[in-house]
Amino acid sequence: MAPLKNFHKYFYTVDNDWYKRRLFGIMIAVFVAFGILASRLFYLQIIRGDHYFKMSKNNCIRIQRVKPVRGLIFDRNGTLLVENRPSFDLSIIPCDAKPIELTIDKLFVYVPLFFDEIHKKINKKKLGHGYRPVLLKKDIGREALASISAHRFELPGIVIDTNPRRNYIYDALSSHLIGYLGEINADELKSGSYRYKKGGDAIGKYGVEKAYDTYLSGIPGGRIVQVNANGQVVEVLDTVEPEPGNNIFLTVDFALQSIAEAQLKDKVGAVVAMDPSSGDILAMASSPTFSQNDFINGISSDQWHRLVSNPNRPMMNKAVQGLYPPASTYKIVTAIAALEEGLIDENTTFYCPGSYQYGDRVFSCWKEQGHGKVNIIDALVQSCDVFFYHMGKKLGVDRLAWYATRCGLGSQTGINLDLESGGLIPTAEWKKKRTGISWQGGENLSIAIGQGYNLVTPLQMAVLFGAVANGGTEFKPQILKSIQTVEGRDVKIAQPEIIGKLPVSKETLDLVRKGLRGVVHNKHGTARWYVYDEEFDISGKTGTAQVVSRKMEKDSQKNKSNVSYESHAWFVGYAPTQDPEIVVSVLIEHGKHGSSGAGPIAKEMIVSYLKSMVDHSPVVSEK
Repeated sequence: MAPLKNFHKYFYTVDNDWYKRRLFGIMIAVFVAFGILASRLFYLQIIRGDHYFKMSKNNCIRIQRVKPVRGLIFDRNGTLLVENRPSFDLSIIPCDAKPIELTIDKLFVYVPLFFDEIHKKINKKKLGHGYRPVLLKKDIGREALASISAHRFELPGIVIDTNPRRNYIYDALSSHLIGYLGEINADELKSGSYRYKKGGDAIGKYGVEKAYDTYLSGIPGGRIVQVNANGQVVEVLDTVEPEPGNNIFLTVDFALQSIAEAQLKDKVGAVVAMDPSSGDILAMASSPTFSQNDFINGISSDQWHRLVSNPNRPMMNKAVQGLYPPASTYKIVTAIAALEEGLIDENTTFYCPGSYQYGDRVFSCWKEQGHGKVNIIDALVQSCDVFFYHMGKKLGVDRLAWYATRCGLGSQTGINLDLESGGLIPTAEWKKKRTGISWQGGENLSIAIGQGYNLVTPLQMAVLFGAVANGGTEFKPQILKSIQTVEGRDVKIAQPEIIGKLPVSKETLDLVRKGLRGVVHNKHGTARWYVYDEEFDISGKTGTAQVVSRKMEKDSQKNKSNVSYESHAWFVGYAPTQDPEIVVSVLIEHGKHGSSGAGPIAKEMIVSYLKSMVDHSPVVSEK
């Protein structure tokens, strides 16, 4: 019975040991768990504390860049040509958009996007900072904006920014002069010329937009915002307002520019209208044109290919880049050279039978039956080739080149537009270096009438005839009238700039001007039937620039086989003759004849402008 008496003691002892062992195990497990937790807290707060502190700060307080409003562009009379409109740009913040695949799938419902392109942009951005927005699409439109805004809680990390977007009010009007914007590239960013620009920003790529980008761009601002867990702004804490760009006032007259564009419709060519007393460009048009608004959100590769592959070269500003033989408009240079060198005077005459024999070659006059006996005035009025063949033979290439270059040909005018061509005035040395062949005597005859190697731009001819019109002063052509702040304070006011003087005496210039007036007013003048106006006294010179031989051109006309064989048409003129206010240079590619192909365009512009000047003049009351 003894064992039974101690059984309860034994049972109690066994049960107590088991309890102690179990309690000890639980305590060890608790200590291990707390140890793991403590070590994790140590890692997060001490070792990685700085990293997660920055992440937490960035997750609630962020700095956002605010783009400035680009300056406006006006014509000389204050007509608004280029403005800005609100654009809704769609971006994604990768670290806020998780799960990112689901967010993108939902986004596709409201905005059509290319899946692969989005991932490419996001992956590239992740190499930098995941909290920086990645632009997905510009200018999504108000309908997409409304849809995304209504479902914003389903789209974490999706951000819509309202940015100013360029709007060319009269799309394609003055496209070559005003230009367009495009996204800044890596080389431009590295150049240091765009201090406040970042990747994705737009800069001027062409025309006025490029020439005055520094003034138009403005300075970006910023704001500090608080965001929620989805990356959506809940409060703006502080703002530094951006500085808007300055406004540009051009020398261009919008009404005259519109006429120029209308006159060039369905034609290939260029028109330049200039104030001969200052160099102000009143109109500058090139045809065909292109849509500036197509470039705002990025032009597609197909659109760009169509533009650059178009044989009529719509992306070229033919007024400043196009190079053409000046044809008979160049005869004023030959006349100036011959008169100044004393080779002829007002009374010197030559007989034109319709051709000129030089060695074994016959050089034809444009008038097959000939002009008969002509002096320098008659030769200009009737554009007699034979008279100027004689002058070319007497002057020679180098003397003629000396006068041409001092008349501003063969070099850039200095207008503040990109890619201006300098033209070409040949010399004997130039040909030898270029071709390895010596200059031939017969070539003197060709260049004397503006053919051969001679190449000029419509702008150069406007500057030259402007100098003839004003008495011999060559003004630098200008497209800028003034630059103003948004408050109207002047930042810059353009002043006329003299770039040269014609190498001509008053007596010589008077003879040349007399001949140019006769071109329009004389019954034998080449522009009489197309340019003469009873109200306004117009002077000028026609030109018909051959692009192939006369025989090839005639055969083409007879068979109607190739329009590209037709001559280019020139007319350069000014008015009023005695106190000129406007000079107009017109070039129509394959326009056949200067008188009929270019003359009516110049007349329309001159008459319209002078009438507007009369209408705008103040009324003087009689006492």
